[in-house]
Formats: sequence, structure tokens, C-alpha cells
Amino acid sequence: MTSPCSHPCPAPCLPSGVTNTRVIECFTRRFNAAKNQAGYAGGAHTTNNDESLADKCGTYSKCLPQASYGKVDLAAFTQFRNATLSGKFADFEALTLGGKRTLNGPMGSYAYTFMGADGSQFGDAVVAAPPTVTSEAYATELIELYWCSLLRDVPFSEYPSNPIAMAAATELSGRADYQGPRDLAGNVTPALLFRGKFAGETKGPCVSQLLISPTNFGAASFPQLYTTYMPGVDYMTDLESWFAVQNGIATGLVDQKDPTPRYLHNGRGLAAFTHVDELYQAYFTAYLVLNNMSVPPYNPANPYAMSKTENGFGTFGGPDIASVLAQVAKIALNAVWYQKWVVHLRHRPESGGGMVHLMKTGMASFDGPLSLSVLDSQAVAESYAKYGTYLLSQPFPEGSPAHPAYPTGHGAVGGACITLLKFFFNGAAPLNQLVPTSDGTGLEAWDSSSGTGDAGILTIHGELHKLAHNITFGHGLHGGIHWRSDSDASMLLGEAVAVRFLKDLVCTYAEPVKIPITLLDGSTMTFAN
Repeated sequence: MTSPCSHPCPAPCLPSGVTNTRVIECFTRRFNAAKNQAGYAGGAHTTNNDESLADKCGTYSKCLPQASYGKVDLAAFTQFRNATLSGKFADFEALTLGGKRTLNGPMGSYAYTFMGADGSQFGDAVVAAPPTVTSEAYATELIELYWCSLLRDVPFSEYPSNPIAMAAATELSGRADYQGPRDLAGNVTPALLFRGKFAGETKGPCVSQLLISPTNFGAASFPQLYTTYMPGVDYMTDLESWFAVQNGIATGLVDQKDPTPRYLHNGRGLAAFTHVDELYQAYFTAYLVLNNMSVPPYNPANPYAMSKTENGFGTFGGPDIASVLAQVAKIALNAVWYQKWVVHLRHRPESGGGMVHLMKTGMASFDGPLSLSVLDSQAVAESYAKYGTYLLSQPFPEGSPAHPAYPTGHGAVGGACITLLKFFFNGAAPLNQLVPTSDGTGLEAWDSSSGTGDAGILTIHGELHKLAHNITFGHGLHGGIHWRSDSDASMLLGEAVAVRFLKDLVCTYAEPVKIPITLLDGSTMTFAN
């Protein structure tokens, strides 16, 4: 049987005058990879149709001129939307923005890739339309974000006994469309708050072992202690600063750094990490943790696993793993940018919080009004008691980044990078069970009777899933700038990007490759050349 990587090219496609057989083989593999990717059809792109609302209340418009509280200037929006659909650099340069803040790289939506599928090839089978602004599902996601903001400074290890976490679990348990994990009785428990549902994510501590385990960066010791932000300092809880930020105007405020380095142990810490990280940073660090273990747990299907004479290096070794993590991260980011800017244009949670405040105070009505269930929720009432407004508090002075919410770059990069790490490492290998102390200054053994997570052996597979959700939820839920569905959809998108990338990558290897991995949905896929 002919290899899918080196199937003979049609004669007219071969470069004329080239006789070097290795050059021809390289060309043949690139030709077949391109042909296979061009034949990949991802299906239609379906939106939630919020953009059809006359006032665009559910559509991203941050940094555009705002006509009034919660209302974008419609002429500016039309110019903006035309630019996102044209994909022309000049059209973006001609946009009228509300303040000095600029949009975050919409031209990346139209970038080309030489490995893996283009962002436009992933349709609604991978990235389904998010909830509409008037739906109960939207209301549930917004309620979860209010609870998350109220728990931002509470250590995850204290959730089981914290009254706010208990109240959050009770309210979310009663929401039929809540998409987070539940226990066997169908209830949301404090220990399950702000966790994901993929395999292994409810086992053990909330924070992945790969995000807290000490390691080395070359000759430098790296204990994974991070600079975070001071507790109790939140932003955009008054209408004027909120409105300025929607116009793209800086408030002049800056984050207040905590002078004590800490392990990531609460929502504010995860938000602070993702506020300034390189998007694949946590996954490169995870590689360092795994590679620096006394016996690195490489995938047993690695072609060098049983070799008597060779080790992996430029292929299936450290230089290979480190470089392809960065490669797939870039491709995943461009893919998610297409979904953000061209297809969905979902607005940010800070806009949803603004709608709550404006509707509760009678200052504005909308063509797509929010469900009364979010307006009357306990989470919103508790937030008002704390801040004096119904706005959704933000841990960063500028609120969300200047690009649409759905899906999320951190989630897509996470889904892609953990798929690459599954390819190189043994997902069934066990890991330690450590947890940060309540103040985040140290690590201690996790107590399985603490009620903070299900008992069981922690594996690389489960801790990779947990890591990706730690990062995307840290950026999104704990940062107040993304919806739960943003993260879940983006992780699946990132995985789909990585699958297409790996199909191309295995064709670059001279070693015989036949490596199975377990995907997020539990199915198995084998990559072979």
C-alpha cells in the first residue's frame, strides 16, 4: 500500500528540470499534504443571528464609537463589519474608532498556513453558534461569571466550605442548561465550580499538576511561583469608567501587583497569569515538567522507544517538541481569529454586565432583552451589594482585549498544544498530587478527603485537559472576559487544528510512525506515515 504521505504526484505537477530524488520526495510530500488539506471540507458557518438585532446589543462593538450607554454608533459598526468581511488591510486602516485603543489583529483572520487546515475550513460541526443574547443559556453563562467575580480571591481549596461558593453551586444546580460538571446526583458542588467536563478534570486539586510542579528551564530553576495581582482590587464597577472602556478610552488605572510570588491557587492568580502570558507558555512549561521528570514519560509508540542505537532529537526529541508547540499555537490562533472576526462577532461579558445594569436601572432597553432570570439572580444581587452597581466587575483596568469573545485564543491554543503533547508523551503515566497552600506560598500533598476533587490517580492525559481549562478559564471566567462556551468550543477547535497539523507533521518524519492518541471526546485517532 502506498503511503498517504508519498503517493506519486501527477506528472504535470512535478517541477521541471529537477532530478535530485530527495528534493522530489520533499516536493511530493508537500504536494500530497496540500492536496489532502484542500479536500478537507469543514461545513457551513452558522451564527446565533444576534447580529440581526437592530441595535447590535449582542454583537461585539468595543472600541467603536458608542452612541449612548450600551448602543454602538450604527454607521461606525457598518464600516467595521464591511472591513471584517473584505479582509483588506486598507479597510481596517480606514476604520473610525471610539478612542485611542486599537483592534487586536483582525488581519490574522486571513493569514495563510502551510501546515494544517485554514481557519475558514472549520464550520459549525466544530464551532457551533454560541447562545443568543436572549436565551436562558446566555443567562446561565452570565450568572456563572458574576459568581466567578465574587469568588476571585477565594483559594480553590476553600471552596467546599465557603458560603459564596455554596450559594453559587446552589443557584447553578438549578439551571438546567448549565454546562459545567455535576456530581452523580446531578448537582453542582462547590468543588466542581469553574471546572471543565473532559476526562480527568474533576479528579484531584482544581489546578493542574503541570501548572504548579517545579521544573527547570535549562540551567535555571523554575519553581512556578508567579507575580499576581493584589486581592480586592477590581475595575469597571462604575458606569462612567465602563462606558469609557467600551469607547476604547483608557481609564488611566494600572494593575496592582502582589509583591509576593505565589503558586496559582485562586481565580485572580489564574487571571493574572493569562493577562500577560505568551499563549502557549503554559504548554511549553508543561513540556519542561514532563521532560525534566527522572524518567521522561514519552509516548510508548514513539519510534525510538525500543531503539537499541538511537534517541530522538531533531525528531521526537526536545528540539522537535519545543518547536512544534509554537508552530501549532500560531496556526490555532489564526484559525480562531477567523471565527472571531469573520463569523461570530460575539460580544464580551462586560457588555452583558452593562446590559444587566442598564436594564435593572431603567436607563436603556434593548432589541434583544436579557432573560429576567439573570436580572433576578442571586449572583447579580450579591454583586450589587458588594460594588453598588449591577456591572460585572473586571480584574483588569481595560477589561477585555480588543477583539470579539467567541471562541477564545487561549482555549484554541490550549486545545492544540495539549493534542501535540499527547502525541509525544504517555497520557496514562501518573503524576504527583500536590496542591498550593491556602496563601499560595507553598505546596503540600493533596488530601483526598478534603472534598476539593474526586479521588483517583492523576494522569498526564487528565492533567493536560485540566491545564487547558485552567488557562482558558483563568483568562475567561476568572478574568471576566469570556463565556464558558467560548472556552469549550475553542478547545475543540484547537484540537481539530492540531489533528490536521499532525497529519501533515507525520509526513515530514523519516522514521516509521504509528501513534494513537485519545481525543477530548474519548475517541482514539492514529497518526501514521
